[in-house]
Amino acid sequence: MVRIVKSVPTNIVTGFLGAGKTTAINHLLRLKPAHERWAVLVNEFGQIGVDQSLFDANDAVHISEIPGGCLCCTRGPQMRVALTRLLREARPDRLLIEPTGLGHPTGIVDLLQGADFNAAIDLHSMICLVDPQVLDEPRVLRHPVFNDQIELADILVLNKTDLCAPQQLAEAVSLSNNMFPPKRSVVQTTRGEIPLELLDLSSERSAAGSSLSPINRPAPVETPATEPSVAAPGSPLLQTGQLDGMYSYSWLFSADDLFDTDSILALLDADTDALRIKAVLRLGHAWISYNRALSNDREVRESSWRRDSRVEIISDRAMDAEAMSERLRNCLKTGM
Repeated sequence: MVRIVKSVPTNIVTGFLGAGKTTAINHLLRLKPAHERWAVLVNEFGQIGVDQSLFDANDAVHISEIPGGCLCCTRGPQMRVALTRLLREARPDRLLIEPTGLGHPTGIVDLLQGADFNAAIDLHSMICLVDPQVLDEPRVLRHPVFNDQIELADILVLNKTDLCAPQQLAEAVSLSNNMFPPKRSVVQTTRGEIPLELLDLSSERSAAGSSLSPINRPAPVETPATEPSVAAPGSPLLQTGQLDGMYSYSWLFSADDLFDTDSILALLDADTDALRIKAVLRLGHAWISYNRALSNDREVRESSWRRDSRVEIISDRAMDAEAMSERLRNCLKTGM
């Protein structure tokens, strides 16, 4: 059992790949009361973490990351250790948990309300972000995790409403408002701008205990995640993973590697089969983050990350990873 002086208000922020979870959490961090210290526990499907480079961390925000699969299934033991350490070291006034977009939150809820953490965690609303554009993506609509995330959420946030067609938004609103049992709240927003007060709505599960039924799935084969090594200049490290028909490919480049802007952006933009592409890249004196889901909605912005360059591709189809490694290397500037 974790011995913590106070019970920490905790929110789980879910959503399928590219729904805008990290952007929404960054928005909430900017709204954080100045006197509070918050913590974020984030999980990635890929073996080399990229999301930690996308968060706006500071002295009042503690970021902890678990790479290499779904923390609510294959990384369960690792989550227990990471959560215990996070609560003891950061002693946050609020905890936000972001599972991978391919993760089912049932296991997280059960862990938080189990004997080890029920006194340390005050589970508040579970928030699920949904991009209405997925209504035109059959492979997402058919994915069981997508539907489970929506069903388990207390609050649905229809995000990126400025990017979807009016008919997509109208259909998403209608479907959200007619769910049974009804959601505590259905919110429309852009750029993940979630009202801070949504965090303090109580969770149906915290009020009545976990009512989630176990999911009868075969035990997934886990690809062990290891801490990334240091890559030599021009020789990226490649790690791959596979779980439930999904594939992850992650590349780690030396901080000395410089990418040609036009070449690397053209390469990443050209991959139309990927469900998700995330990267943080050094371009000379500048560093950028790249974020794209479902072959659209590409976001490129400046990044404060300086440790190394990272690329992660998630797909429901196997790819030639070595060929992609060569194409990535060809985007490096030469003659440095």
